[in-house]
Amino acid sequence: MKHAILLAAALMAAPALAKEHQVKMLNQGKDGAMVFEPAVVKAMPGDTVKFLATNPGHNAQTIPGMLPDGEAEQKGAMGKEFVLTVKSPGLYGIKCLPHYSMGMVAVVQVGKGPSANLAAAQGVKLPPLAKKRMDAYLAQVK
Repeated sequence: MKHAILLAAALMAAPALAKEHQVKMLNQGKDGAMVFEPAVVKAMPGDTVKFLATNPGHNAQTIPGMLPDGEAEQKGAMGKEFVLTVKSPGLYGIKCLPHYSMGMVAVVQVGKGPSANLAAAQGVKLPPLAKKRMDAYLAQVK
């Protein structure tokens, strides 16, 4: 009985440590058309970032080359919620595939900066509008 109580207490305490961050996928937001809001998320290892579908025309997925070492690319379905569980410290670049060329990108910084993969993330080739926004977002995660 004592072990069951300790196990139950441990299981209830663990989720309290992780935090859920919510990001909306929007046609129009405070930064203009085709945006994630917020576009910069600061999280800790073990947190989740939930990308909320506000209409069927968006998705969220990681950007190749903009992930911490050892992290696999992830892709959400069109018009569906996408949950990114961040395990490793560093930067996770995010895009909406249909609106990538229109600058629909975001960045998730995991852990306290500076991020080990910042230089690699800055070196990833992006479409011009996506690069303009991503450069501004990366300037916020130093």
